[in-house]
Amino acid sequence: MDTLVALVLGLRRALRRIGPFTLAAVLAALSVLDARWRPHQAVSLGIAGVIAGAIVWRALRRRSLRQADDWRDAALGMLVVLGCFDLVTHLDGSLDGRFYPVVYLGLAAVSAFAHPLGALAAVAFGAGLELALRELAFGGLELAPVAPHAGFALAFGVLNIVLLRVEMARLRRASHGELRAELRRVQEEAESYRLLQAPRETAHGDEERLVRSAVEEIRLSVLFALTLLREALGLHTAVLFWLDEGRGSFRISELSSDDGDLAEGPFGTGSGILGAVLAQRAPVALADIHASFSLPYYRGPAPVGSVAAVPGFEHGRLRCVLVADRLDPRAFSARELGLVEQAARLCVRAVRNERVFAQLERTKVDQGKLYRAAQALAAATSEAEVVDAAVASAREIAHVDFAACTALDRQARRHEIRALSGDGVEALRGQRFEDNTGLVSMALKSGHALPYKGIFDAGQQVVFGKDLAPPPMPSLLVLPLFLHDEPLGTLVLGSRTPGGFGDGARALLDVLASHVAVSLSNARLVRKLEEQATTDGLTGALNKRALLDTARDRIAAAKRFGRRLSVLVTDIDHFKRVNDTYGHDAGDVVIKELAQIHIRAARTNDAVARFGGEEFVVVCDETDERGALQLAERIRAELGKKVFKAATGESFQCTCSVGIATFPDAGASWEQLFKAADAALYASKRGGRNRATLWSKRHHVAA
Repeated sequence: MDTLVALVLGLRRALRRIGPFTLAAVLAALSVLDARWRPHQAVSLGIAGVIAGAIVWRALRRRSLRQADDWRDAALGMLVVLGCFDLVTHLDGSLDGRFYPVVYLGLAAVSAFAHPLGALAAVAFGAGLELALRELAFGGLELAPVAPHAGFALAFGVLNIVLLRVEMARLRRASHGELRAELRRVQEEAESYRLLQAPRETAHGDEERLVRSAVEEIRLSVLFALTLLREALGLHTAVLFWLDEGRGSFRISELSSDDGDLAEGPFGTGSGILGAVLAQRAPVALADIHASFSLPYYRGPAPVGSVAAVPGFEHGRLRCVLVADRLDPRAFSARELGLVEQAARLCVRAVRNERVFAQLERTKVDQGKLYRAAQALAAATSEAEVVDAAVASAREIAHVDFAACTALDRQARRHEIRALSGDGVEALRGQRFEDNTGLVSMALKSGHALPYKGIFDAGQQVVFGKDLAPPPMPSLLVLPLFLHDEPLGTLVLGSRTPGGFGDGARALLDVLASHVAVSLSNARLVRKLEEQATTDGLTGALNKRALLDTARDRIAAAKRFGRRLSVLVTDIDHFKRVNDTYGHDAGDVVIKELAQIHIRAARTNDAVARFGGEEFVVVCDETDERGALQLAERIRAELGKKVFKAATGESFQCTCSVGIATFPDAGASWEQLFKAADAALYASKRGGRNRATLWSKRHHVAA
């Protein structure tokens, strides 16, 4: 059935592929026949209408698709070329008339929109169609006119493809360059405004959007202040220069001017009037300026009569200089100079406000990440789920390519790698390493994330142990996990991005680590409670309740899949005599040893349980009578060889009896199987003990 469905789907896809080409071939044949025999005008118009409709249909079909391909473009291009030839044959009655260049226009149009292979397929189709028309419709094939037509058609197609794609590549490069320059300029402005106090890493571009928005708001606020100042004082130019302390220069933050020939900068801190304001830290005003006087922001001599420059301060530090000039040579009055100073303060305040707002937005974004992390960690109930949630949360904060969670065994002074995330690191899972061997141990002892600033050198630094190393990467962070000052382990994060864990990311990851520690402790507590609820406290085997649930599930699966299943019931011979003679402590030692013998002898998918007192039960999946008997004999023989020592120093040995029942012969339910195995066990007891017995119908009758 699956083969038939695949065949039908494959045939359907093939028909979709060849259908448009078949349509183009049929319409081309009709066009050639129309050109040869010239039937009634209605027939010719009908063929032309069908060709036009096919072109429109394929064009609309192409437009509706998200992405075209060579096949679709070739089909549409062939129909367009066919339409051009049909038009030429109707207008000229031949292929050598004055309307033949219509074919070149059609090929140029196809080459403009189609993929290169689709356009070349249309050119080849046009050449073939012209040969067919000349041979079948216009009195015989002559290569003399065909060759130049084919050459020009190929030239039109190839040149249009090449030139169009070259121009598209040029425009793409230019737009990318402009975008990079704009981003670089925004970054520089953000740094000078101190909107970026440290490199930030975000997984979804939150920081970039925040910075661009803040810079744009500053520009609008400053431009508004400069425009108002210019209108109020009748200025020629009002320009705000911001001091970039890192580069030791001024740059134009924003300006409002009637002059179109202004220099872009940057400007040195000793440049003319800017240097004077910086040196004096006070306003500088000049009037009746000479025609040869130069201001740094004009390319030539200053075209103004007076100028005033005032500094802008933030917490006592000079941040900017606001320069106002006008054509009038009269000096700026005290009131006018005061307005310029107020405008400078307003500009500084706008920057400061945006800085505070940006920090609040960052805090909001960070709190959102930590809130989502807390939700995910609270929902995790196992160590693996905790690590998965921690890694997912860490990836919201930084670029994380590797993650590992280690657990500390304080008594053994060893660490174990409990969970992993990343490619090619599964070999590390479950590995143990000694304390005091690497960054994991150092981070737990110091209580701080290591290495410094997350800069990792695989050649010089050890993370786990000398023979255990994560994949080499430039950025790595070992976060210690503590709960109430109790060390639990570490969360190790790695990134292939250099500097992947900057100051902002490390601060958030430290908070994340505290949440992970709580969730990890809860997950381990849940696991411990589950183990206590399902395991026997003395032996570590399953308890009776867990066995009943497991046995019923295994029997249901055996019924569903038609598999064999066996149940073994083991009982220690004369166990009361052991307790009475050597004490209950010796009896407990015997029970624990028998439990370990069962666990060692059984397979990993077998269920071993202490059913009560000195009685054990094994549920063996996919095991027949022969396999169950072999397991029972192995258990019985191993216990018989074991020599125990009592508290008094006396040595003694024990034996056991085993009963075996197999599904479905001995029963179809747990109750029936257990009753049958118990009957076989009593048969072993009656037969002299220290033996294994398979259930049979006579045991059932005896029971």
